Amino acid sequence: MASFKICTTSSELHESQQKKSNLLFINSFPSCCVHQISYVKQLRVCRLSTTTDSFDTIEEHNNNNMNDDVIRKKQRRNLWMRFRGVKKLEEKHVLRDKKKPAFVYNNGVMDDALESAVDSVSMDSSVGHCNSILKQLENCNDDKALSFFEWMGNNGKLKENVVAYNVALKVLGRKEDWEAAEGLLQQVISDSGNRLSYQVFNTLIYACSRKGYGELGTKWFRLMLENGVRPNVATFGMLMSLYQKSANVADAEFAFEKMRGFKLQCQSAYSAMITIYTRLGLYDKAEEVIGFMKEDRVVPNLENWLVQVNAYSQQGKLVEAEGVLREMREAGTSPNIVAYNTLITGYGKVSNMDAAQILFHNLAKVGLEPDETSYRSMVEGWGRANNYKESKWYYEKLKEVGFKPNSSNFYTIINLQVRNKDDEGVIASLNDMRRIGCQYSSIVSSVLQAYEKVRRVNKVPQVLKGSFYRHVLVDQTSCSILVMAYVKHQLVDDALQVLKEKQWKDNIFEDNLYHLLICSCKESDHHEDAVKIFTQMPTFEGNPNLHIACTMIDIYGFMGRFDEAKDLYLKLKSSGIALDMVTYSVVVRMYVKARSLKEASLVLYDMEKQKEIVPDVYLFRDMLRIYQQCRMQQKLEEIYYQILKSGIAWDQEMYNCVLNCCSRALPVDELSRVFDEMLQRGFAPNTITVNVMLDVYGKARLFKRAKKVFWMAKKRGLTDVISYNTIIAAYGRNKDLKNMKTTVRRMEFHGFSVSLEAYNCMLDAYGKEGEMEKFRDVLQRLKESSVVSDHYTYNILINIYGEKGWIEEVAEVLTELQECGLGPDLCGYNTLIKAYGIAGMVEKAVSLVKEMRDSGIEPDQITYSNLIAALQKNDNFLEAVKWSLWMKQTTTETSRC
Repeated sequence: MASFKICTTSSELHESQQKKSNLLFINSFPSCCVHQISYVKQLRVCRLSTTTDSFDTIEEHNNNNMNDDVIRKKQRRNLWMRFRGVKKLEEKHVLRDKKKPAFVYNNGVMDDALESAVDSVSMDSSVGHCNSILKQLENCNDDKALSFFEWMGNNGKLKENVVAYNVALKVLGRKEDWEAAEGLLQQVISDSGNRLSYQVFNTLIYACSRKGYGELGTKWFRLMLENGVRPNVATFGMLMSLYQKSANVADAEFAFEKMRGFKLQCQSAYSAMITIYTRLGLYDKAEEVIGFMKEDRVVPNLENWLVQVNAYSQQGKLVEAEGVLREMREAGTSPNIVAYNTLITGYGKVSNMDAAQILFHNLAKVGLEPDETSYRSMVEGWGRANNYKESKWYYEKLKEVGFKPNSSNFYTIINLQVRNKDDEGVIASLNDMRRIGCQYSSIVSSVLQAYEKVRRVNKVPQVLKGSFYRHVLVDQTSCSILVMAYVKHQLVDDALQVLKEKQWKDNIFEDNLYHLLICSCKESDHHEDAVKIFTQMPTFEGNPNLHIACTMIDIYGFMGRFDEAKDLYLKLKSSGIALDMVTYSVVVRMYVKARSLKEASLVLYDMEKQKEIVPDVYLFRDMLRIYQQCRMQQKLEEIYYQILKSGIAWDQEMYNCVLNCCSRALPVDELSRVFDEMLQRGFAPNTITVNVMLDVYGKARLFKRAKKVFWMAKKRGLTDVISYNTIIAAYGRNKDLKNMKTTVRRMEFHGFSVSLEAYNCMLDAYGKEGEMEKFRDVLQRLKESSVVSDHYTYNILINIYGEKGWIEEVAEVLTELQECGLGPDLCGYNTLIKAYGIAGMVEKAVSLVKEMRDSGIEPDQITYSNLIAALQKNDNFLEAVKWSLWMKQTTTETSRC
């Protein structure tokens, strides 16, 4: 409930009066009276002491609270009176206080009678008197009414007082303080002494009905039902009217069902339910409600009859609609013109104009005259039947009897005239529309739409002529509509002629209009028309129009006229106009189409100088592709993090573009994060993206991720030869020999050749797992194939042979390596040292370190670790310690550097 401003009592007075009434407010007492009562309380404590100390104490108390000498004298006099008869004085004050009003209000606009009535209110006032004042306050001031209502509550005037609660709820509903209204309603519900009735809830529902708040109305209604309160007819009348306005079929059905369950008959509720169903096209349900009316024996009023006629007419059941008319007459209700117009409209919709015509001519027999709607419905009906003659007759008759056609009539008659090639009739209709005050832009639009339907827009220049055409030339909007239609239908010469003859001058508006015309030509792929409009544009003083120039650069790019596009860009650049993001995007795309990547990157460089320009998703993708093709890895990394900071929404193409272009510019973890995010958001990678990620995961030895990506890609049909070669490497590194072999067979079955990387991985996997027969088979296949071995192949062979202690095979590999002119690399030397250590050839292992340095290869930590391990294995512990110290010293020096 709203917090109202109430006058509060002092703690002392509240304590003293609580035992008696607990109803009085401090503001109802004069200030002197407050101190007198407080003083009496002091006397009770001191037990009528006559000592000087007691008197001094009382005097000090009065001096601290009152500075007025006169009041102080009165208090002293009251003190001596207290000695003579304290009880009589106290009773006198209480009697006087009871007569004072307990409600205090701020000064406001109230008539004298109401102000006097408020002044007379006290705790002894009757509930009826308080209710009367509350109603009057509600009519003049909401805040005062609510304050008085709370005063009534504090003084026990609200018990079983439904009238007061209704007034308060009415005020809160008017103020739209629904939270306070709900709190007050809950207070009524929780008070067992209040017998709830429909009036309390109807007050809130009425407020919602006036404001059109359907959800709130439903809330109060459901709360009403939950508390066992029976609604009345007015409840359902307000609710159904509210639901009809908002077409809330669900709540309307609920309320309607409850109404019938309570055996209540609200005529407007039946009408509202039928209307809602009819508007939504739920004709079966509308007829069901009509059946309920008969079943519930509802006596229809005029509205009930009319909605039934409309329900049947809307769905073309005119026999049933006329049956309703007969029932209406038999029930003693004379059908009005609305009912007949509804039937005429219904016959027109089903193109049964003979029946509509009979009804129209029979209006006089039933004592009715055709009104404006009658004639309009006949015009529309004959128009749907494509009968120009009859429609025109009623159109002329409509004007003859003094009625005005509406916009629908004009549109119907003009469409009929255009279909029947009555161009003179169109001119006459245009004059009619102009005479009744139709806007020229609306008239031009109607004419253009009519001629567009029959594909005769080329006839429009012959219709729009004379004084009407001169008025069009004066109106900017009409000119714009006309020239846009001409350009759309490739009547460029006519459009340019209108622009040449126009009678208005607005350079900014004209620039925008030319831009729209050029964009229209671009969207319809009429590029030559766009060039024609651009070249015949008037030149205004000042800089060229940026948007028009940008669009023309794009059009020239589509046409392959790159020299003209570049010239236009250079003119823009030299004009000093600040280019925007769209212009840069168009220019970059033009240079890409011209295969001038260097020039495109220079344009991007110019754009980056303008810090206020933030590229959109399309320009970011163009930048990534350009920098990738130019192999600018650092720029790719910069653009990627710029994309992250920009906060743009990533789509499927952006994810694929980033992964494909930045695979060599970003760390593996970052690429993996982007790829996982892409899949989580439901975007599909393409084949290139899949292969990129397989390559990234394979080289990073993330074999599980590689396997997952491969099977995902295979399931989606995204794998190719590169996918197979890459996943073989992943399986090999993961020692999944079965899947590796299976993948090789499937790859060969599909006609793909095995790559060197796949061979290397199979050799490494089989060798490390001790599958030497399979190892030799793969090595033989490699030698028989056209694939040339690399350093990695020879290092694998040295490592496998060395682990087995097959030093002779290691020597053969070294010989073969030297014959190829390659020589061992760092990895090869490290592998040889390890192999010699296993074979017990420590001296040879030590000599390899010197050989490495002589070959220009600096030993690393793995070199020293392998050498120390070889020495320790062969019991050369002292030498191992020396090399260990040397390794630590080298590592320290390296770290310092």
